[in-house]
Amino acid sequence: MTLDKNKIRNVAIIAHVDHGKTTLVDGLLKQSHTFRDNQAEMSQTLIMDSMDQEHERGITITAKQTCVYYDGYKINIIDTPGHADFSGEVERTLNMADGVLLIVDAQEGPMPQTKFVLKKALELNLKPVVVINKIDKPAARIDEVLSEIESLFLELATDESQLFYPVYYAIAREGKAGKTTDLDDDLHVIFESIINDIPAPTVDSDAESAQLLVAALAGDNYLGKYCIGKIFSGKLKKGQSVSILRKTVNALSSGALRGASPSLTSSDDAFTVLHSKIDNLFVYKGLSKEEVPEAIAGDIVAVTGVSEANIGDTIATGDNPEALPGITLEAPTLSIYIGPNTSPLKGREGEFTTSRQIAERLERELETNIALKLQPDGLGYKVSGRGELHLSVLIETMRREGYELEAGRPEVVYQEIDGVKSEPFEELTIEVSSEFVGAVSQELGIRKAELKSQEITTSGTTRFVYEISTAALIGLRNNLLTDTKGTVIMSSIPSGYRPVEGRYKPERNGALTSFESGVSTAYALDNAQARGILFIPPGVDVYQGMIVGLSNKKEDIDINVCREKQLTNMRTHASDGAIQLTPYTQLSLEQCLDFLLDDELLEVTPKSLRLRKRQLDPIKRKRESRAN
Repeated sequence: MTLDKNKIRNVAIIAHVDHGKTTLVDGLLKQSHTFRDNQAEMSQTLIMDSMDQEHERGITITAKQTCVYYDGYKINIIDTPGHADFSGEVERTLNMADGVLLIVDAQEGPMPQTKFVLKKALELNLKPVVVINKIDKPAARIDEVLSEIESLFLELATDESQLFYPVYYAIAREGKAGKTTDLDDDLHVIFESIINDIPAPTVDSDAESAQLLVAALAGDNYLGKYCIGKIFSGKLKKGQSVSILRKTVNALSSGALRGASPSLTSSDDAFTVLHSKIDNLFVYKGLSKEEVPEAIAGDIVAVTGVSEANIGDTIATGDNPEALPGITLEAPTLSIYIGPNTSPLKGREGEFTTSRQIAERLERELETNIALKLQPDGLGYKVSGRGELHLSVLIETMRREGYELEAGRPEVVYQEIDGVKSEPFEELTIEVSSEFVGAVSQELGIRKAELKSQEITTSGTTRFVYEISTAALIGLRNNLLTDTKGTVIMSSIPSGYRPVEGRYKPERNGALTSFESGVSTAYALDNAQARGILFIPPGVDVYQGMIVGLSNKKEDIDINVCREKQLTNMRTHASDGAIQLTPYTQLSLEQCLDFLLDDELLEVTPKSLRLRKRQLDPIKRKRESRAN
C-alpha cells in the first residue's frame, strides 16, 4: 500500500496522572482491530505499560509509540507519562506529534500536570482535542470542568486560534465515547476526531534530502540500538548513507553537568557531523515494528545502524545536510549522590558493585533519560533530575538489575539568575477530606508554603493550592500520607525560581544507631523498642553505624541490638518466648530517601535497603558533629 502524508496522523495522549491516558490507548488499539480476537492483548489492560514498575506503581514512566489503522488512515499514537517528574519524556516526544488528545477527569478537572503538558503542547502549536473522561463517576461535575478547561486555555493560549477546540466525552475503561454525554458504544468519534481535527504532518515530502529528529531510543540484543523519530522532509531508505548532526557542546569541566540534552550548546550553528548508514528501517504497527524498504516524510520510524546518534540529533541525507531545531528541556530541580557501596556488608548481595560499573550504567541511562544530568562527585556521581520520583525510579531500576550502591539525601539544584542565587519553587495542589484540613495546614505552615487558594469541591473535599520551595517539598508526601491516613491526593509542577532567602532544614527526631556489628536479637530489640520506632526485625545482619530505628528524642542514640541474654540456671532460651516485639516499620525506597539527613546514606542492594551514618565510628562521628 502506497502511503500518502495526508493519510498520516501523529497524535500524543497527554493528561494529569491517572486521568485515563493509557486506558484510552487500550481502547483505540482494541477497537481498530490491531489484535486478533484471540490474542491475549484483547483481555489485557494498560497494554502500553511494559515496565514492572509501571504496573506496580500504576503510572506511566516512559513514553511509548504505537500505531493503528482506521478507515484508510495511519494513526501514530504516543502515550506519555502523567507525572511531573517524567515531564522530560513529554517534552521530547511532543516533537513527533502534530496534535494532542488532552484527557481530563470529569471529577478532578484540570490538575497541575494538565496545565504543564497543555502549556508545552500549545508552545509547539499542536492542535488540541479535549476528551472529558470518567463521566460515569458519581461525583462527576462536567459543566464545571468544561468551564475550568476554558479558563486554562485562556491562561495558556499563545494564539487566538487555540481557544477553539473540539470537546468529547468518554468512559475509556468501557471503550465508549461521544460528542455529548449520551455516549456511543465504541470510540469511533475519537477516531474521527483524530482524522478530522488533528492536521496532517506539516512536512516537505518532495525534498531531495531527508531529515529525521531523534526523539527516542530503544534497543534489542539482535539489531542493537534503534533511533526513533519523525521524518520532517524527504524519504529515508534502507541501506542509505546518512549524516548525524549534533550540536557541539562545550568541553566538560569538572563542574559541568553532563547529559544528552542538546540545549547545552556553545552556539546555535556549531555542529559535529558523523557519517553512518541505515541498516534497517521500521515503522510501527500495533505494539510491534514492521520492516519497510522506505518511509516518507510525516511518518514516525525506527532506524538501526546509526548507533552514534543520540536524542536531539538530526539524521539527514544529501551532500549539504541541515540540522533541525533541537529539543529544549526544563532544568533539573533535585540532585542525589549515587556511588559504590562502602558499608561493611558491601559486595554480598549485588552483581555490579564497582564505581566503574555504576558509571557505565548511569552513562547508558543518559542516552534515553535526557532529563537527567550527571556530575562526578568523589567516588560516585551527583545525578540531577526532575524530582524525588524521577530519581527513585532510576535507583529502583538499577537495584533490580543487580546493582549495589549507596545514595545520599536529595538536594536542591540552585540556579544563578541575574547574579542572584535562586532556588526552584513549585505549585502544589493538595486535596483532602475536611477532617484533615488542620493537619495539612500545620505541615505546610512549618514548611513556609504560601497558600494561593482554598476551595471546597463538589465531592466535599478541600483543595489547597500552595507555592512551595522544592527543598521544602522533600519528604512532604510521606508526612501527609501519615497525617491523613493515606487519603491525601497531591501533585506539583515547576513554577519558576526565587532568590534563596534561607535554606529549609528538615526537622526529624534522632536516629537509633547500632554501635556494634553482628546479628540483631529479639532480646536486644525488646529493650530497644522503648527508645523509639524500630526499622529491623530480629535475625538480620547489622553493623556499627547502621540506623536501626527512629528515636523518641531529638538527638541520635547509639544502642546495642545484638546483645544476647546471659544464660543461667534460672534464665534459659525457653523464656525467650515471652518477648513481645512491636511490629517493625519497613520503609520503602522513597521513605528511606526522605528519612536521610546530610550526615546519612542509604545502602541499596538487590535484596536490602539499609540506612546508615556516613561516619560509622561513633566516637569520630561525635567529634565531627562538635566541630560542625
